[in-house]
Amino acid sequence: MLPADLKPELFAAYPPQGRALVLSHLEAIRQLPLGFVPSLLNTIIDYDYKFPAERDSTERELANLASLSPEQIKQWHQSFAQLSLSPWLEQFDWVNQPGQFLEMESAHLWSTHQLDAFRQAATEYGDRLRQAKPPKPIPVQRLGIAVIGQGVASYDATLFRKLRPHGTSFTNIKPENGISLLLAGVAVRAKAHPVSYGHWYVDGGVAAPCDPVLTCLSYQGMEPVRTAVLKNIESELKRPGMGPEELRTHLARLAPADLAIDRPSEPVLDRFQLKLLTEGSGTQIFSTTFAQWTAREVLRRAQALTLLVRFAPRQRQRPMNEMLASSNTAPEVDPVGSLVDGDMAAWYQWINQQRLPGAEKSSFLVWFEGHNQAVAIGPTMPRGAQSSSAFNLAELLSQITT
Repeated sequence: MLPADLKPELFAAYPPQGRALVLSHLEAIRQLPLGFVPSLLNTIIDYDYKFPAERDSTERELANLASLSPEQIKQWHQSFAQLSLSPWLEQFDWVNQPGQFLEMESAHLWSTHQLDAFRQAATEYGDRLRQAKPPKPIPVQRLGIAVIGQGVASYDATLFRKLRPHGTSFTNIKPENGISLLLAGVAVRAKAHPVSYGHWYVDGGVAAPCDPVLTCLSYQGMEPVRTAVLKNIESELKRPGMGPEELRTHLARLAPADLAIDRPSEPVLDRFQLKLLTEGSGTQIFSTTFAQWTAREVLRRAQALTLLVRFAPRQRQRPMNEMLASSNTAPEVDPVGSLVDGDMAAWYQWINQQRLPGAEKSSFLVWFEGHNQAVAIGPTMPRGAQSSSAFNLAELLSQITT
């Protein structure tokens, strides 16, 4: 089947909002090449479970598509139409399984030396779309905070090497009540600029008490979901013929209802939590990996205006089978190794934040928890500078967001 053959009844299995969205643009979608349509449907099929920023992006893309003439549609997607796809891809149920189609298409493009052409086509399309439908201005400058080194009494090596050139290093921070002060500060921002799923607190351990205005996720709080996913993985690995690729495909198809973890009141967040554990590598067993991957996805998908990430000690490395297996024994933790993990993760968090709109005005703070070291980055912070001024975390937060 080709896109020109699409009929409304083929989308009967889509969730209601996504189905309504695709049907309202069906005439335009029929004009698109097969090399492009499944990627568009892959965003629409989960529309009901997307964050507001993702929904807005999908709506802007479809609005642009609706504004194009047939000739313009052909011109915009010409590079995708030139891709050579096999007949078995055309016969696949790409309407209801667009994600699996994209995996098979990627393998086909790689084996036929067309992957570079596809990437070039996607890049050109993305650039044209951003020019035609630029993102909406954000209501407040973006703020990212990373707190690392929980449980580390002392550490002699230099921290924040990659971030120091981009901001000001502080060596006399008052650490008392640091977490409480930071959480209070981000809660004030969230109340002043209320945006659904716009302000987040992610904790790699046990979450500190926080204002309900923040979307809060923690490694400890997601233990029931993590346990359910690990048990599912453990069970699937015992099946004959189950290899890494098969397991990946199985996990990609899981829904919260499959693990009895769905809550009718939180469908978006439940689906997001499950994706964190089924798409991320190591998020199920390493708290630092969980925190780093969650930060990446919160920025990429929700495009958070405020993101506070606190890293906690992860378990020490053990054989993979032992870490995946269910156990009632508390694992041994590695605070210093987790500090090193968090240091690098803070760098990645800042990079990912800088990829979002408004990067030139955004601010970032990384703090060695319980200690006097921090680095602050923002429009008001001199680059590559050092300060010995005594600040508590609330005062420093005020400095970089003013």
